Formats: sequence, structure tokens, C-alpha cells
Amino acid sequence: MNDDGSRPDAVSQREAEQKKGRPTPKRSQQESVRKQPLVSKDRKVANQRAKEQTRKDRDRARMGMMNGEEQYLTRRDKGPQRRYVRDYIDARFSIGELFIPAAILILVVAFTQPVAIQQYFTYAVWGLLALVILDGVIVNYILKGRLKAKFGTVERGLALYAIMRSVQIRPLRMPKPQVKRRQYPE
Repeated sequence: MNDDGSRPDAVSQREAEQKKGRPTPKRSQQESVRKQPLVSKDRKVANQRAKEQTRKDRDRARMGMMNGEEQYLTRRDKGPQRRYVRDYIDARFSIGELFIPAAILILVVAFTQPVAIQQYFTYAVWGLLALVILDGVIVNYILKGRLKAKFGTVERGLALYAIMRSVQIRPLRMPKPQVKRRQYPE
């Protein structure tokens, strides 16, 4: 018995057995009621909003990559060992940083000076290139020892990654340097 004293099977019927008082709607009618447009009626406004959102997402990802946030870094720059290499290279002065400005100077000299002076600058470029290669070998040797001591193993490709970063001009490096000069990682 229910609280009011009536029997449950006699008084209440299941909802499926109760009459609705209206016919069951057709499937096509129900679907048309639920349908919503994929894009708003004003496509121009929808496109502008989508473009604005895409631009904001791209700007956020670019700023995140420049600041060295792990989730926004490219595959080339991700990982603790690569972060260590970046910090080490950014903390030291390398001869490779002088290579690009020197190459630009050589181009200017090549078009403005006589051949005798051009020849001396050509020798200077070859000497600078030899120093960059020597610096790369030394950095590779030092980094491998530090990485083995800190991480146990050394990932493939870190030597080339370190050399390529050391040749770039410091303000133009991506991601931006996170450490100051002579602030070597632990």
C-alpha cells in the first residue's frame, strides 16, 4: 500500500500506458526541431570570429614558444636534455656568434674593395670558420660529459643542435635565451 492507503497497481499506471492526448510526432518532424545550423545565419560574422580566435591561438603559441614553454615548443626543442643544452649554449659566448656578422662584412668588402683587400678578408673568413668548427668540437665534448653526468645518457642529435644554436646570433635564437651570460645550468 502507498502512503495514502491506495494500492500501487490499481491507482498509478506507467507513463508508457498513459494517454498523451496527442499523436506521436514523426521522426522527420522531431529531427527538424532539433536541427541547428552548423554556422550562424550571418556567415561573415562567424568567419570573423573564427579568424580572430585562430589568430589569438597562434599568437599564444608563438609567445609560448618564444618563452620556452614546453607545450608550445617544436619537437626539435622539447625535452629536458635539449633545455639543458639551450641553457648551456646561451650562458657562454661562442665564436660562432661572430660568423654571420663577419660574413655580411665580407660581402660588403667583396663589392667595394680591391681584390688584394678581398683576399685578406677571404683568409679571415676561412680562419673564423676553422675557429667555429674547433669551438663546436670543444662544446660537443664538454656537453656530452655534462649530460652523461646529469642524465645518464645522451640523446641523439644534441651535438648538431648545440652547434647550430651556438652559431646563431643570441638575440635571434628561438626559443629566446632563458639564462644570462655565465649563468650555467647545474
